[in-house]
Amino acid sequence: MTDAPRRLLPEEVGALAALARIVWQATYPALISQAQIDAMLADRYAAARIRSQLDDARHAWWVTGSPPAGFAHVYVDATAAKLDKLYVHPGRQRQGLGTALLHACADWARAQRCLVLRLQVNRGNIPAIRAYESYGFHLVESRVFDIGNGHVMDDHVMEITL
Repeated sequence: MTDAPRRLLPEEVGALAALARIVWQATYPALISQAQIDAMLADRYAAARIRSQLDDARHAWWVTGSPPAGFAHVYVDATAAKLDKLYVHPGRQRQGLGTALLHACADWARAQRCLVLRLQVNRGNIPAIRAYESYGFHLVESRVFDIGNGHVMDDHVMEITL
């Protein structure tokens, strides 16, 4: 068993969605409503959506561990790459898994000729903000994104030059 980042396999999509639920339930109840957590999990971790992204060369899903203990999703958006997801099981945090996943995403983005790696992070998620700052990300702007059904994402947009 290795914790080195590797590409997500189609047969691991269910395990990834289960891990996402664990991480989100440990992270977000103090920041957003349970209804928003449930809606975002259902949308962003739908098996069909992830499988479609696995077949799209503009997207890369990375996992670490077997079964997955952490995961990341990055995609190309013009000359920037968007780090859309980076999560590690609460019991496996602070063991270098997130750093390894971030490096895999950054290396992939460079190979796609992206100049910048950008992300959004909930303004209240101070541990994640501090981690991203320690990796060299800086604040670009703060925005509220309307995601429908009365839900918003109150985020910082951060980026790092690749």
